[in-house]
Amino acid sequence: MVNNMVYRLGPGCEVDDIVEGQVYLGKVQGFATFGTFVLLNDRVKGLLHKSNIKSEKQERDQILVQVNQIRPNGNIDLREVDIPEGSYETQLVTKKIMLSRLSDLKNKVGRNVTIEADIVQIKQTSGPTIFTICDDTGVEDAAAFTEAGVRSYPEVNLGDIVRVFGEATRRNNQMQIEVSDMQVLKGAEADNVRSRINKALEARAEPSEDVAPLINSDVLTALWPEMRKLAKIIRRSVLTQQPIILRHHADADGICAAVSVETAVLQFIRDNGGDPDQDNFLFRRSPSKAPFYEIEDVTRDLDMMLKDNVRFGQKLPLILLMDNGSTEEDMPSYKMTEVYQLDVVVADHHHPDDTIDKYLLAHVNPYHVGGDFGVTAGMLGTEIARLINPSVEQKILHLPSVAGVADRSEAPELNSYLALIEGKYTRDECKDMALALDYEQYWLRFNDGREIVKDILNLNNAPERHSRLVTLLVTEANAAIEDQMSTMMPHVQHQVLSSNANLFLADVEMFAHRFTFPPPGKSSGEVHDILCKRYVNQPVVTLGLGPDFAVIRSRGVKMNIPQMVRSMRDEMPGAGISGGGHLVVGSIKFVEGMRSQVIAKMIEKISEFPVDQL
Repeated sequence: MVNNMVYRLGPGCEVDDIVEGQVYLGKVQGFATFGTFVLLNDRVKGLLHKSNIKSEKQERDQILVQVNQIRPNGNIDLREVDIPEGSYETQLVTKKIMLSRLSDLKNKVGRNVTIEADIVQIKQTSGPTIFTICDDTGVEDAAAFTEAGVRSYPEVNLGDIVRVFGEATRRNNQMQIEVSDMQVLKGAEADNVRSRINKALEARAEPSEDVAPLINSDVLTALWPEMRKLAKIIRRSVLTQQPIILRHHADADGICAAVSVETAVLQFIRDNGGDPDQDNFLFRRSPSKAPFYEIEDVTRDLDMMLKDNVRFGQKLPLILLMDNGSTEEDMPSYKMTEVYQLDVVVADHHHPDDTIDKYLLAHVNPYHVGGDFGVTAGMLGTEIARLINPSVEQKILHLPSVAGVADRSEAPELNSYLALIEGKYTRDECKDMALALDYEQYWLRFNDGREIVKDILNLNNAPERHSRLVTLLVTEANAAIEDQMSTMMPHVQHQVLSSNANLFLADVEMFAHRFTFPPPGKSSGEVHDILCKRYVNQPVVTLGLGPDFAVIRSRGVKMNIPQMVRSMRDEMPGAGISGGGHLVVGSIKFVEGMRSQVIAKMIEKISEFPVDQL
């Protein structure tokens, strides 16, 4: 028959929760000449005097002790008792938990706190284990130490809901909890905490209702709900310490889109207690050579983020694609992201394929609401940036205009954006910034060139340096373009199609300088601009031809390049055709052995498109 009651002191309990005369289950902590120290829980211990020891114990052994006395100074005198196993019940002594919030830590330095939170990162250092925890008010670190370099609380995993006990401290000017105990919550208890955190995060991540589009635009107004959805996803990623990888097309429009969002996100990280310069894993911006998410891009991203996940206990990132990500060319990379269950969002103005939407959490594209590529990625990016963090609006107000002139937008939105910066930047100054971006990004290759790009866009609060740099880069870029055009233009071939469109063939491989600026796509665009000025009010199509690719530029012809590429791929199965882009601006790839046949088929397809009345 069970007659005896043995108490087990729960986490968070202190001396005040102990009753003299009661028997407790303890653990041997260590030995001294005068007796044995016994832990009743992780923060309360007593002394078992050698005169009151009945059995021989080892460190960490369990022991039954009775509380003889609690002295005025808080010291606890114990006596070992011998109760046969099976003849007593164990009852947990719990303390009514007074929960704190992470946002309150700065007011509780030096005091014990209890926090219920989500584990969002686990980093093992050469000393303690650093758990980054997130509750409904913020994110902070909790440091737990077992011994140098040894993982504390190995049962705690990324994504667990935990109850953390410890002392609020300040370390390197950052708040931190020195952990005395950590429990993984399960079942309904964990669900309730997770629900509370999610509810608060949903509210904090929601963009302000006061933010509306900068300009009057039916397209932007129709896109606004999806833009708010995308901005909310980004804000929530920041609030939960989910890293963000921003991939963008490496041209002026893509750069403007990405830099707008980069500016907003980095400031939002700072506003929420983070340091993006120190914690640079939180946000990375990477240019993509192609206007779609290539296998090379996703492979680089996967390699980097999986290493970070293993080495630093980071969450897998949110992938944000800007000025790319809308077409079936992105499909192979999306299948890779699906394997790793990555979150992917897109803000793009290339003609979209519906087949890719199943891979995306949000997809902002003007074609979805009756618009077209004239509403550029830079315009979309600036509006999304304002939804992420409205405080950056004045800093990035000129970026939609730079993006618009860079992509030769003819949409009415461009003039509206230019009107916003009247007196600060002219159209020509925006063109110069766009050209400087294209020129410098060519030499940067796959690097983001963050500070150089900020100087070009006058985001570093150094106007004199901005002016000198842009002038230099534009001068160099124009000299390179002029040299390229003087070499290429005598070799451009002209023919008139059955549709009365003027077709020009420019070989950007045989009659152009290679491996220098301007690259084939830019060279094709410059040739096209010259021809459009020569053939005013006439339809013009320019093909910039390489050994296994063609760059397409069109004015006054109702083309649909993605549709043309798909039909050619079906009709020429041995040509290895792929590509796409905008309706009238794009590119196509093929195998070199089928070059002449592909060019002939392309000309045939172009001649079938009707021309506009210019």
